[in-house]
Amino acid sequence: MTPRFLLTLAGMITALALAGCSSSQEGVSGTTTQIFTSEYGSVKDAGYRIPAVPISKVKDRYHRQIVSYRTREKPGTIIVDTPNRYLYFVLPGRKAVRYGIGVGKAGFAWEGEAYIAWKQAWPKWTPPKEMIERKPELARYGKDGMKPGLSNPLGARALYLFNEDGEDTLFRLHGTPEWNSIGTAASSGCIRLMNQDIIDLYDRVRPGRGAKVVVKQ
Repeated sequence: MTPRFLLTLAGMITALALAGCSSSQEGVSGTTTQIFTSEYGSVKDAGYRIPAVPISKVKDRYHRQIVSYRTREKPGTIIVDTPNRYLYFVLPGRKAVRYGIGVGKAGFAWEGEAYIAWKQAWPKWTPPKEMIERKPELARYGKDGMKPGLSNPLGARALYLFNEDGEDTLFRLHGTPEWNSIGTAASSGCIRLMNQDIIDLYDRVRPGRGAKVVVKQ
């Protein structure tokens, strides 16, 4: 074998090894192909005026964007990357919409697989019994719930997660007026997005068994 042939062969082996390594990296987010920083202005929705988010005060990485994304999950799947404070909506062609999120405090986090059984625009909020026990002042919302509105903790939209047995996990993907909580562990367990982002995600999701959600801790 000539030296030139050996160098070419070595280069081919290296390229194949790198390609194999790259294709096996599940859930790796790469290059941003589109960013939606301009989409956080004031929004009129169902009679409510959602305030603009001072998006310059939110880290760029938490702005909604389309990124390259490797996963074995089908398009339409939602993947929650709790440690990095991202939510991905998987698109065809190894891409995903990536949103910045706020996550549950230590001790209130949840992980696993579920599906979105239904979704609601401007939902009521009913605190669970465990929360009322911790905060008795919420008892007034325990029966009929808090009416929809700009101060409602679920924000402009909510997506409701059920397990494979069709049981409510009590885990929600929802909006929040508290834009400064994005990127933090501030909630009582559910995943929160800026209201402008939860509206975008809501419009992409079709509830049902096929609307898979994977939450990773």
